[in-house]
Amino acid sequence: MVECDFVGPPIWRKLEGPKWHPRINMKRTTVGPKVVSGLLLFGWSIALAAQPLQGPDAGTSSNSAQSAPLPAEQVAKNLQERNAARAEALKQFNGTRVYRMQYRGFGGDRDAEMVVRVSYRAPNSKTFSVVSQTGSKFILDRIFKKLLDGEQEALNEENLRNTALSAENYEFTSAGYEVAPEGVQYVLNLLPRTKNKFLYRGKIWVDAKDFAVVRIEAEPARNPSFWIKKTEVRHRYVKVNDFWLPAENHTESVIRLGGRAILSIEYKDYRITRAAPLRASETARQDSK
Repeated sequence: MVECDFVGPPIWRKLEGPKWHPRINMKRTTVGPKVVSGLLLFGWSIALAAQPLQGPDAGTSSNSAQSAPLPAEQVAKNLQERNAARAEALKQFNGTRVYRMQYRGFGGDRDAEMVVRVSYRAPNSKTFSVVSQTGSKFILDRIFKKLLDGEQEALNEENLRNTALSAENYEFTSAGYEVAPEGVQYVLNLLPRTKNKFLYRGKIWVDAKDFAVVRIEAEPARNPSFWIKKTEVRHRYVKVNDFWLPAENHTESVIRLGGRAILSIEYKDYRITRAAPLRASETARQDSK
């Protein structure tokens, strides 16, 4: 199970009738919700793949700035094992999200904001309650609410497996070993093994003690739409009690016909109401020494 959700936005307005652009001559151009959804699903899948529900250290030995860094393959293995064990430990939590979206450019300007309360109950139940919403009705109804509706489907085992940060989906190579104010972090390059539009290429920062993803900077493995020239995603996590949960997302897309779309999600007010003791992985324990 994962608590996550971040997305990449496109053109809001359906464009119909003869259109002309200096580089594109079209008899009929239609850019509607399907284009929007493609980018949304991409960004959403990155957060799913990160499996951010990392659990506690459970008394295992860990790397420090003085210890020799592990190879990328071992870091990825530890990350995957800790993800599976720790996601299992989190049973119930509540939180708040603030979705904000801004589009400027071709087709008109749009802005919207939605505040949502989220409740999760293991193994696969999420409920959402909209606290407030303002701005563009199109963004509110066709983007934000579509994301909320889609999260329940994302919790099924097949979707999680196909988007997981695993050796089956990605090739991992080392990009460095950093000492940050928050602690020592491994930096890994990610190269998707297929051109699945829900996978991505970029970098992840992995906490060397908890083997938890703390930051992601990425772009789609495959452009989800002709209308999108470029999409960049930044995602950050924060430790809440013994778990790493999403803290903020920033996704920016450059539109081919001109314009820029920015979506941000702020995650806050977490309250973990039930969690099982962590069943630590023996392999991860030995590899961390």
